[in-house]
Amino acid sequence: MAYELPGQVATFTAAADLSAKQYYFVKITADNTVNVCAAVTDIPIGVLQNAPASGEAASVMLYGISKVSANEAVAVGSNIGTGDDGQADVVAAGTDTTVRLVGQALEAASAAGEIISCAINCINGARAA
Repeated sequence: MAYELPGQVATFTAAADLSAKQYYFVKITADNTVNVCAAVTDIPIGVLQNAPASGEAASVMLYGISKVSANEAVAVGSNIGTGDDGQADVVAAGTDTTVRLVGQALEAASAAGEIISCAINCINGARAA
């Protein structure tokens, strides 16, 4: 069962209706709001912790142990980054060089949509070169 150990959480304004995007990776937008990551090359600011409508307060964990929605099967210990839909994808260091490595899976997922615990650090996410 997924668990959390919050590190740093910040509040932003939701740029769109994110009510179905809890535990997805989000990025900061030009107008200082947050929206779901929409490309593997997006730079996540953190993981959305609540389910805000457009214009509401979005609680975002920047680092810590967070619940995250998996985009595929994920093994324990896998490096993760954002998929093109904001869910966690496995990142192969040295191969996925345009993707940000922002965490490590602490639990396994057998399919897309499962909620797993991941150690995340979006503040210092580096390219997976």
